[in-house]
Amino acid sequence: MFIFSKSHPFAVEAFFEQSLVLTFAIPKEELESMLPECLELDSFQDKWAFIAVAMVQTSGLRPKGFPKIIGNDFFLIGYRVFVKYHSPTGKRLRGLYIIKSETDKKKMEWLGNIFTKYNYTTTDILYRTENELTEITSKKSNFKVQVNLNNQNAGLPGHSPFSEWKEARRFAGPLPFTFTYDSVKKEVLIIEGVRSNWIPKPVEVLQYQFGFLEQLNLTDLRLANAFVLKDIPYSWKKGRKETWNN
Repeated sequence: MFIFSKSHPFAVEAFFEQSLVLTFAIPKEELESMLPECLELDSFQDKWAFIAVAMVQTSGLRPKGFPKIIGNDFFLIGYRVFVKYHSPTGKRLRGLYIIKSETDKKKMEWLGNIFTKYNYTTTDILYRTENELTEITSKKSNFKVQVNLNNQNAGLPGHSPFSEWKEARRFAGPLPFTFTYDSVKKEVLIIEGVRSNWIPKPVEVLQYQFGFLEQLNLTDLRLANAFVLKDIPYSWKKGRKETWNN
């Protein structure tokens, strides 16, 4: 029963009050070993692969169709690799492969690890805004981000592999699918996200540090784009499985 429950056995809905996403480019050779055999990197110019760090303030997270009053509010942090999956029917799906998940509450860690394979851990999260600056920090996770959300002229970071925001927009999402893989059963679990009002706004990143990314010992990690979204109704469909044949 516990194993079954980890397959996203029911649909979930929430409201994203704010989602701040920093996407990093890395030479694709450095990420290929992180993926299960059923997935391939969603690369740019056949050179760059991407890890996105999404910091999301959610409210009313609950099983889809249940009253909002029973929902819970959590801060979620996800480290996701951009990937592609080729289904047995010939479809190519673009999506995400999660390599680390964090939250600010033990309840979310417990529930998340019952119903998903995202391996949540709990950490301290401090979110504060002063004047035009927003800062998100965690001492436990050695994590700090400082951004200006109100800079109307915010563009791409200086060392981005993209030449313009329109080009980067493709990798700013939304990527509707998330994948997990059971290598013993050769089963791919596909979770589809459904959203509305998805309008990413570029932000100016003043400072960032992610202890988890530093632990990966990547040799050429560069900030590729950064954006914020606000007031997003979001839901995840019940997970579905496919048998993968190489």
